[in-house]
Amino acid sequence: MLRRNLGLLALVVVEVPLVLLSLLMMLGAFALGLVPFFPPTVMMVRRVTQLTRRMTGIDVPYHPEPPPPVPQADGWYRSDRTLYKTPRVPRWNDRWKWVFGDPATWRDFLWLLIDPLVKMVLAVPLLVVPAAAQRVYGQWAVLLLAPTAKSRLVGQVRRLSESRSTTVDSQAAEMRRIERDLHDGAQARLVALGMTLGAVEELVRTDPTAAVALLAKARDASAEALAELRGVVRGIHPPVLAERGLGDAVKALALDSPLRVDVQVDLPVRLETPVETALYFAISELLSNAARHSDAERVTVEIAHSERDVTVMVWDDGGGGADPSRGSGLNGIERRLAAFDGVLALSSPLGGPTTVAMSVPLALPEEYGRPKTRMPKWQTAIVVVCWSLAWCPLFPQGIVTAIFKIFDIDVRSWFLALYLDEPWQWPVIVGMIALGSLMYGLALYLPMRHNRERWMAEASPRRPWFGTC
Repeated sequence: MLRRNLGLLALVVVEVPLVLLSLLMMLGAFALGLVPFFPPTVMMVRRVTQLTRRMTGIDVPYHPEPPPPVPQADGWYRSDRTLYKTPRVPRWNDRWKWVFGDPATWRDFLWLLIDPLVKMVLAVPLLVVPAAAQRVYGQWAVLLLAPTAKSRLVGQVRRLSESRSTTVDSQAAEMRRIERDLHDGAQARLVALGMTLGAVEELVRTDPTAAVALLAKARDASAEALAELRGVVRGIHPPVLAERGLGDAVKALALDSPLRVDVQVDLPVRLETPVETALYFAISELLSNAARHSDAERVTVEIAHSERDVTVMVWDDGGGGADPSRGSGLNGIERRLAAFDGVLALSSPLGGPTTVAMSVPLALPEEYGRPKTRMPKWQTAIVVVCWSLAWCPLFPQGIVTAIFKIFDIDVRSWFLALYLDEPWQWPVIVGMIALGSLMYGLALYLPMRHNRERWMAEASPRRPWFGTC
């Protein structure tokens, strides 16, 4: 904790020169027309903010980088309504829009401008009480560096588009598999059954004994066709899953498995049918892999939930070495889960054991989520007032006035302390700095105190098996 805080404070050595460099670059870009200097400046700022995000556990808020330009059928490249022979200008235009049009870019610049002052105020607490001060600093970093609701929505739309394309491809492949199973299996048997019944029709008058024998064969063929049709139906949606839910369906899988399978289920209600189906076939694939590839003897399946998220853990005591690139079915599981924003994590060292963690967010109804309480109105008013007014005593009446006082600049302007008698000037300057710092600290502390339970939940250690995946 202390080492991380020292790293955050050390970034000031980079931030302060970068503030000056950014101002010069932006001035050159917009006042002098030196536009090519703006994107490199943005990328330098992003590198610094990304370091801070990694230290404070904040997600990346930027819009996705635009793909490279693709030529048209005639070989020209289009950018808006203009055509170009080479991709250089369209690539530059796309990159400019990506950098300039991202709100996170301007929030990064604002953070870079204010962060050295925040670190100056929190420098001593970050070293003396590192855990508490880091939470306060984390609240400040979240204000400007965390993804906004709009950026989260853009990322979610992008992921949904990708998962939709993957799901459509998976569904098409599944339909082709079902068609192949019906064509090669049940359909062929039904055609043979029809031909057998036609022969029976011809023999029933001339050779009843042969007709009876063919009827027996027809009965056997119909039973086999029915069994194959039931197999196809189970492959689409198992009846036990439809009737009794995910937990009992997985227990039925465990009974059919050649391995010793222990199933633990903790679900308050049934999941939606598409989610149940995806998790059922994912667990079925993992049990099949354990039986065929890992030389395992025992498998444990745990289905649990955390608020609205559903997690599935599958362990086996086999030899490990599972690799999605070798066609073990894990890629198919990922495609199934991606349709619901689900993720899969794998830990399978050589020698075992193999652990697979699957998580589907927001799979349970809303009533199982953590209740959200709103901050009291009087606290909200204090936070708004502090954020609105704290800049005045801290900067112009405090820090700027102190600079004027130190360098004996004979300009009073509206710096109140400089109108007082000499003995009172420094106490008032220090008091203004303390007042502004206190107001900023109060504006950060009240929301942090209101969300203390959430902070404690996030800071508490997670279950060991999730950390290994």
